[in-house]
This record gives sequence, structure tokens and C-alpha cells, in this order.
Amino acid sequence: MSTSEYQVTGMTCGHCEMSVREEVGGIDGVEHVDVSAATGKLVVTSTEPINDAAVLAAVDEAGYTAVPV
Repeated sequence: MSTSEYQVTGMTCGHCEMSVREEVGGIDGVEHVDVSAATGKLVVTSTEPINDAAVLAAVDEAGYTAVPV
């Protein structure tokens, strides 16, 4: 297992969290997505090291901006 952390900006509510969780959760190899609108923290657990560009693109697709921590 591999864990990657990101800081997401623009999230304000549970719906925001759900949107990010759904988009990032659709990436191949992702096992678990933990996201908090309150802290802006996104933690992705995957079977192998995840491609940051794929996560950033998924967060962008959900309508937000992320950077690796």
C-alpha cells in the first residue's frame, strides 16, 4: 500500500468532499480516499504509488485545485 497527501482548495461542504472522493476514487489502484473540507486535506491510499498528475486532474475535474503535500 502507498499513501499520498494533497492540499485541496475551494471545498466548503460535504458535497464538495463527495465530489472529490468520487473523482479520485475512480483512479485505477486507488483503495481509499479520505478528504476533509474543513482542513482541505486529501489522503489517497493506493495499491501502488499513485501518479500525482492523475490525482490533480481528478480533483480539477471535481472543480477544485490540489497540490501535493
